[in-house]
Amino acid sequence: MANPPWAEIREKFQAALALSRVELHKNPEKEPYKSKYGARALLEEVKALLGPAPEDEDERPQAEEGLGAGDHALGPPAEVVEAEGPIAQGAVRLAVIEFHLGVNHIDTEELSAGEEHLVKCLRLLRKYRLSQDCVSLYIQAQNNLGILWSEREEIETAQAYLESSEALYNQYMKEIGSPPLDPTEHFLPEEEKLTEQERSKRFEKVYTHNLYYLAQVYQHMEMFEKAAHYCHSTLKRQLEHNAYHPIEWAINAATLSQFYINKLCFMEARHCLSAANVIFGQTGKISTTEDSTTEAEGDVPELYHQRKGEIARCWIKYCLTLLQNAQLSMQDNIGELDLDKQSELRALRKKELDEEERMRKKAVQFGAGELCDVISAVEEKVSYLRPLDFEEARELFLLGQHYVFEAKEFFQIDGYVTDHIEVVQDHSALFKVLAFFETDMERRCKMHKRRIAMLEPLIVDLNPQYYLLVNRQIQFEIAHAYYDMMDLKVAIADKLRDPDSHIVKKINNLNKSALKYYQLFLDSLRDPNKVFPEHIGEDVLRPAMLAKFRVARLYGKIITADPKKELENLATSLEHYKFIVDYCEKHPEAAQEIEVELELSKEMVSLLPTKMERFRTKMALT
Repeated sequence: MANPPWAEIREKFQAALALSRVELHKNPEKEPYKSKYGARALLEEVKALLGPAPEDEDERPQAEEGLGAGDHALGPPAEVVEAEGPIAQGAVRLAVIEFHLGVNHIDTEELSAGEEHLVKCLRLLRKYRLSQDCVSLYIQAQNNLGILWSEREEIETAQAYLESSEALYNQYMKEIGSPPLDPTEHFLPEEEKLTEQERSKRFEKVYTHNLYYLAQVYQHMEMFEKAAHYCHSTLKRQLEHNAYHPIEWAINAATLSQFYINKLCFMEARHCLSAANVIFGQTGKISTTEDSTTEAEGDVPELYHQRKGEIARCWIKYCLTLLQNAQLSMQDNIGELDLDKQSELRALRKKELDEEERMRKKAVQFGAGELCDVISAVEEKVSYLRPLDFEEARELFLLGQHYVFEAKEFFQIDGYVTDHIEVVQDHSALFKVLAFFETDMERRCKMHKRRIAMLEPLIVDLNPQYYLLVNRQIQFEIAHAYYDMMDLKVAIADKLRDPDSHIVKKINNLNKSALKYYQLFLDSLRDPNKVFPEHIGEDVLRPAMLAKFRVARLYGKIITADPKKELENLATSLEHYKFIVDYCEKHPEAAQEIEVELELSKEMVSLLPTKMERFRTKMALT
């Protein structure tokens, strides 16, 4: 039978747990931590009732070692030491209180005090950390210390604590395997102890959290492969144990897809995004699991639409990157479709399809049974293979455009300026890459026209002082769209025996618009005194040189019947080509950025003066 104060101790501990679970927004506005402080007072009372840390001769050395900065560096326990007898039982109960006091102080942003309590918890349990009574508590304490050190940006210390937890879990499962006690059970009567099933569920949840925190730490350390592996493991386990919040799970899966997109692993990326769609669709249809963080009721619609928009943006990146990767594989040295490369990729397609099943077995998979079937049904509607012709490209384009409209529902210009602009730029990029696959030049022109129509209004709405970089991006992109349209119109005119004045006027107008936006971009690089920089910043060097090159080319393409005007245009063209050559001579590092354009500029600097001289001679004779 328990000692007289035992019932009181249990009662106070349970009351402290209840107060700890009170959500902050339910406290008075001026006392947001009222429930936390109430819980802390009760925990301190329990600690006092339990008495000082019990110790015997075997335990004293561990209790007297330095503060647990080195605890995380401990190797795996050589053997299991069970927490048996009154001394061990007392130490474990006190460790439970130290753990809860540590978490309590962290919750109230008192990190140093929180660390001290968690370290005390580890010291009390060190000897018994592989036992069924203590392993879960020990891992939880280390997990919390890992989070704490991560928040302090001491990432390597956080990593060591979390990896120690992972190793202890693996050792316990290998050597013992039976579900361990949950920390709260040390203050429960025998008849209220948890079932084996519930213990297992809680322990697996602790380990899932450990993997989740490790994924974040590896991401912070730029160990991206490892971070993706742990993120995938976390998501998979959350589904297996039905311990997830649909919105949070879906956004994490969609975020993971971006890693696979950057690695050009499109099958894996498609699976992550399809799973994200399926799980996101469960929002409001299933009960939230107990470890999920629920938002205040009024915030849910806002959060729901925001996350829906974010997942849509991940799908846009999938479609855009797959299309752009296909373009890179099939374009020639001037950016046009190379029919030989296209034929080679068609021949490889059969091999890709033959290997699909083998690749699928190796690829990441989420869910089992019915859930797996539902995810597969979604992903089978989307290709993961590079499109090889216009029809295949159009399917991906339409999917990307669908998600552009979905993303824009939330990310509107009022309130989400940067996000809205990025979505519009992605939409423009989708049209640009689709145009690559289009063989009809008039239709290609219309696609570039659509790009301009969506980008030009953004310039009007943006304050260039606050959005200088975004403004430059859009100016350059609009200029490039006009430039491409002009090239296409020139190519169409070249096929005609005698282009009429309407076509000539159209080409000149497109030329004029391209010049306008390239000049706006170049003017944005000038200092407050309107002086162009002698040294162009590395971040804008290539676009600035490309703009100069294209302005030179555009002046050479202006169609005019006035010989004097044509000579002026050639002189301006030469001036811009010369700028590129002179700049690269003064700054040799710039030459690496524009090797092709530099060679052409040198050629034009050599040829144009002769052409202009012939032109002057001809004018003099007439």
